[in-house]
Amino acid sequence: MRFKRLMGLAAAIGGMVAANVAGAQDVAQAPSKTLETVKQRGTVICGVIGTSPGFSLPDSQGVMRGIDADQCRAVAAATLGDAEKVKWVMLAPAQRLTALQSGEVDVLYANVTWTMTRESKSGLLFPNIYYYDGLGFIVKKSLNIENASGLDGGSICVLTGGTGEMSLQEFFTAHNMKYTPVVLAQGEEARNAFLSDRCDAYMSDASSLAAFKATQGDKSDDFVILPERLTAEPLGGVVRKGDERWFDIVRWTHFAMVQAEILDIKSTDVDKAKNSEDPRIKRLMGVEGDLGQSLGLSNDWVANIIGQVGNFGEMWDRNIVGVDRGMNNVWTKGGLQYAPPFR
Repeated sequence: MRFKRLMGLAAAIGGMVAANVAGAQDVAQAPSKTLETVKQRGTVICGVIGTSPGFSLPDSQGVMRGIDADQCRAVAAATLGDAEKVKWVMLAPAQRLTALQSGEVDVLYANVTWTMTRESKSGLLFPNIYYYDGLGFIVKKSLNIENASGLDGGSICVLTGGTGEMSLQEFFTAHNMKYTPVVLAQGEEARNAFLSDRCDAYMSDASSLAAFKATQGDKSDDFVILPERLTAEPLGGVVRKGDERWFDIVRWTHFAMVQAEILDIKSTDVDKAKNSEDPRIKRLMGVEGDLGQSLGLSNDWVANIIGQVGNFGEMWDRNIVGVDRGMNNVWTKGGLQYAPPFR
């Protein structure tokens, strides 16, 4: 009798395990409403700043360029097979999160810092960190300021709607310094105000400051980026909560670009990579396995990303000027960019 009870208990446990496995499979195969909308529409609607050199800024032909823009293209390549099927929505910093919350855009790549409350209170999720950054100051060399202590009593141009205003106040308070904020809504407006001497310094992400400095051409040496970093600013893509599959797609699109760099697969190497004998590359390129299908995508989704946009390093090199990669390098080169296993 005891044996029969034990067998019955084992059968019941086995049934529960089987049910849980089936349930897990059902969750894994749940469709993405955002993906369905994107496919029906035929475009990915991507929110960008649109005035940020190196991140998102139209070139002389009106083509959106930058690391943010290229990540939007990568999502389009993954989901639609065509990196150019992107509709751009240019957003001021104060508009970014609202535009995503309201469904105006499908994904946000707009110099957004990942913070706790943006996830806990705003109904949003950050799938990745694509840029490890920090807030800093740029000044004109003619002021002879070598570090932030020289800004005591000065005026600082800062953008509203982001983390900058609070960080600026906290920094000056902590160092017992005074300042006059010149608060502006748009990056281009803030940079012009700085150039026209409406403020002594312009505060922004150090990466943005370096890109701005590089755009000054022969006059770039007239500007100095001060050594202090006020904060750690992990910049991430952003999606709405409630669509886990879309979250997965955006997250693993970034990881695919990172992994391609780690495996040294460039945009010109995709056909060669498809014939590789390396099982890691075979899975990544969709020659073996069903990684794409597990996301609701075609199995050549990574090949489309890399062939049309490039790996993470290629994206960085063509967009980020005058900034050492440092922490933004892949882990095999001493950086923090790391991809979980593609299996």
